[in-house]
Amino acid sequence: MAIWNRRTALKGLLTSTAAVGTLGIASACTTDKKPPSQNTPLKNNIKQSVCRWCFQDMPLDQLCAAAKEMGIKGIDLVGPKDWPTLKKYGLDSPMCNGAEINLTDGFNDPQFHARLQKQYADMIPLVAKAGYTNLICFSGSRRGMTDEAGWTNSVRGLQPLVKLAAQHKVVLVMELLNSKIDHKDYQCDRTAWGVELAKRLGSENFKLLYDIYHMQIDEGDVIRTLTEYHPYIAHYHTAGVPGRHELDETQELNYPAIMRAILATGFKGYVAQEFIPQKADKLASLRQAVQLCDV
Repeated sequence: MAIWNRRTALKGLLTSTAAVGTLGIASACTTDKKPPSQNTPLKNNIKQSVCRWCFQDMPLDQLCAAAKEMGIKGIDLVGPKDWPTLKKYGLDSPMCNGAEINLTDGFNDPQFHARLQKQYADMIPLVAKAGYTNLICFSGSRRGMTDEAGWTNSVRGLQPLVKLAAQHKVVLVMELLNSKIDHKDYQCDRTAWGVELAKRLGSENFKLLYDIYHMQIDEGDVIRTLTEYHPYIAHYHTAGVPGRHELDETQELNYPAIMRAILATGFKGYVAQEFIPQKADKLASLRQAVQLCDV
């Protein structure tokens, strides 16, 4: 009696299905599915923005004109001096900046509270007067402090500003950044850390900026995390992992699936493209990312 084992079974299966397999491979390789053309209108189920600093070698007017043509609705991370240019093109400023000191000296350290409180108290009314909502902020570096100390200090520094923000209908939004590759020692480097701070502040005028690139590096589990914590998230940023470059086949994140998960939470805010283009045609890379995220 022949011994029927796994190797024999596989050999028979491969032999009997060789032609079918060849046809299947050929069919898969010749699929007629095509990417959207440049003239395909966006669904706009998700409002998209683009971060200014990623295209800083391009005049702002040029970026605004290109963004408008692509269907992008706003430009992230610009301050008061650039808002008139955005308004000229009918673009929003979905995540304003200009009140922070830097990414390392933040609200978790009392030595910076006086300066930060002055700068944010000055900026919050300007954001409101311009008709915008979100103003970015940062935890700062850990510098050896415990999570508990970071939360306690951040609450103390942010509390008066959150009250002021509520008066002006502005939201202070703390960005989640990775501490593994790009921002060594940054304290708000996990979604749960930021959520705990938000719970302690207990205000709708403090939320989180969930940066998909950063959180993939430090904690992964992107879809489950954003689904669980979505009430605390005001804004999203994108970029390819690894490298922070184009949202293409060289990176590991499934952005259409992530965008669908964001939509499923009922999110009404912005997703901003924050990748650094490597290709010569930077605007083509931006258009590709916008279309990929247009689910």
